[in-house]
Amino acid sequence: MIHVKTYDLIVIGGGPGGYVAAIKAAQLGAKVALIEKEAVGGICLNHGCIPTKTLLKNSKVYKTVKQALEYGIVIDGEIKVDWKAMLKRKDSVVKRLTGGVSALLKKNGVDVFKGEAKVIDPKKVSVNDETLETKHLIIATGASPIVPPIPGLKEGLEKGIVKTSRELLVVDDIPKHLVIIGGGVIGCEFATIFSPLGTKVTIIEKLDGILPNMDQDIRDAYTKILKKDGIEIFANAEVKAVKDQEVTYAHEGKDHTVKADVILLSVGMRANLGGLEALDLKTSKQGIETNDKLETNIPGVYAIGDVNGKYMLAHVASAEGLVAVENLFGHKQATLKYSRVPNAVYGSPEIATIGLTEAEAKAQGKTFKVSTFPLAANGRALSENEKDGFVKLIVDETYKEIIGAHILAYNASEMIAEVGVVLELEGTAYEIASTIHAHPTLSEIMMEAAHGAIDKPIHM
Repeated sequence: MIHVKTYDLIVIGGGPGGYVAAIKAAQLGAKVALIEKEAVGGICLNHGCIPTKTLLKNSKVYKTVKQALEYGIVIDGEIKVDWKAMLKRKDSVVKRLTGGVSALLKKNGVDVFKGEAKVIDPKKVSVNDETLETKHLIIATGASPIVPPIPGLKEGLEKGIVKTSRELLVVDDIPKHLVIIGGGVIGCEFATIFSPLGTKVTIIEKLDGILPNMDQDIRDAYTKILKKDGIEIFANAEVKAVKDQEVTYAHEGKDHTVKADVILLSVGMRANLGGLEALDLKTSKQGIETNDKLETNIPGVYAIGDVNGKYMLAHVASAEGLVAVENLFGHKQATLKYSRVPNAVYGSPEIATIGLTEAEAKAQGKTFKVSTFPLAANGRALSENEKDGFVKLIVDETYKEIIGAHILAYNASEMIAEVGVVLELEGTAYEIASTIHAHPTLSEIMMEAAHGAIDKPIHM
């Protein structure tokens, strides 16, 4: 007689959504299995968020060292990049974090199966020729880069000249000329990794500019900063063909050709739905359709993270995992408030946003006020020599409730959490303005913008 392993929950995919869901469910007393075909931590930990942030820091340190004289430090000798050492540091950070996740799963009693899952029905999943039974199922299979039908693109990927973000993280040498197809978050982050290291960077974006989902003032200011750093940006430009190391694109009514030793393809992601065919899940162009409880159209089956395509962000995947598990094993019904999701772009400076953009507020017919405050008027920013950027608050005109915040500044990704708490509490500019902020700190720009939303900022 074959003994079949049974679980309260099977999670397919060990990324930041899947492993968080598995750990939380185990903490709530459920017997949990996690199936991952590669390494726990998923794309974010192994090939995305963490390695790119590590390389961004490496790049920023090099840029700062080259500007040492501005800080009164004289460097007598050659300053150069050791790319292999940079990659080694990146790999050590990733290894430490993935090892930590594996230890957490083990400590919480989650059974981890390394292999590719194939769903038989909502209660059965096979992996490595073994069938597992479950009461509930969470799908967290992530997404993969979209490869558009551009002539020569597929061949370029096969030859290794065209790379996705995953392959670009392990290139043997720093590219001399990097052409980036797509001006979204991933494209911009790689531009700011390689440009300070001496790479000529060209971004080709089909839409009207980089970072199309960001607030327009942020987009305009960030575009100027990137161009000032020597990054070429061609907006309203469509790639027509890729042939070996040449990219042909249409721009302003003419065809142009640019040659590069490396081409990054970064035009979006598509949900990974392989192995799920037996479920007959309801899907859209974005991915598996879910409600705000993360339920699919199949009872007992949930979908979290990139596979549902709502927000392809690691922190959203983790939050969705917690909501799904709370609904399954917790003592309350939970929902995810997608209107309160923070976004970040980890360049130099960083971008962080939450809530509505000004264009969205106008489209929704809201009566609102916009208040901005520049870093150039902040003592900490000047002392840090980081004066590029500003904060922009959008508040409801009647009660001054915060409905959107957009920051272009160093450490913006850390600062946005303050606004996230205010949004969660349905707070107003009055609360931020009356909160005593330490001086000198960058966070004072938020307080000043809040004063501006009510009346006038103090230091401007």
